[in-house]
Amino acid sequence: MEARRLAERLAERADLATTLSLAGRTATPALQPVPTRIGGFGGAEGLANYLTDQKIDVLVDATHPYAAAISVNAANAVKLAGIPLLALRRPAWVPTAGDRWIEVGDTAAAVQALGKASRRVFLALGRKEIEPFADAPQHHYLVRSVDPVVPPLAVPHAVYVTGRGPFAEANERTTLEQYRIGVVVAKNSGGTATYGKIAAARTLSLPVIMLRRPTLPEVEAVETVDDAVAWIDHMLALATARGV
Repeated sequence: MEARRLAERLAERADLATTLSLAGRTATPALQPVPTRIGGFGGAEGLANYLTDQKIDVLVDATHPYAAAISVNAANAVKLAGIPLLALRRPAWVPTAGDRWIEVGDTAAAVQALGKASRRVFLALGRKEIEPFADAPQHHYLVRSVDPVVPPLAVPHAVYVTGRGPFAEANERTTLEQYRIGVVVAKNSGGTATYGKIAAARTLSLPVIMLRRPTLPEVEAVETVDDAVAWIDHMLALATARGV
């Protein structure tokens, strides 16, 4: 979401040529306000070659906070290409009064946290991240993803819905009640677009098994689009002063 918001701001700028890169993990990505490249680069070296070939001046890593491999490649690529990097990282959610979070390190740990007794589980994860839950077929799963889950999860009880955020709290509460959900499994994505399920779980006093964020490279980082734009302007001013 931050990447799109930043692209919207930069699309208005005649002094910048902005390209947005998408990983290509969704079949029908949303339309973007700037020229878009879809697909991988071939690791850090491939990204560095692209940056050099396209004469890119600065790189902003505004990827999802759980896309750690992309962030690592970006940090390594700019060293090879010799250009500045900024990470735009939305703040993580923090538990508030009434939240019942169980924090785990990965999906395998989330499966273990569900326990052996059958439960009704809302899997609010990416379609490529749910495979470990096949090891716990005793549960009844509600799986929501942007694209259809193909092949389906190898369990006897699963319902699939598709949707793209933002998701309002009231609608999320209705969903949890409709499917009689007893526990939510989610990533700490931060932001407002998908927070509705967390707020709804709090209202219904449901536990949330929360996947902790991965460790990301230590690079210069900001939390807001405004700060990212200010950084880009600063880099532009420096380049102008050097006569680049």
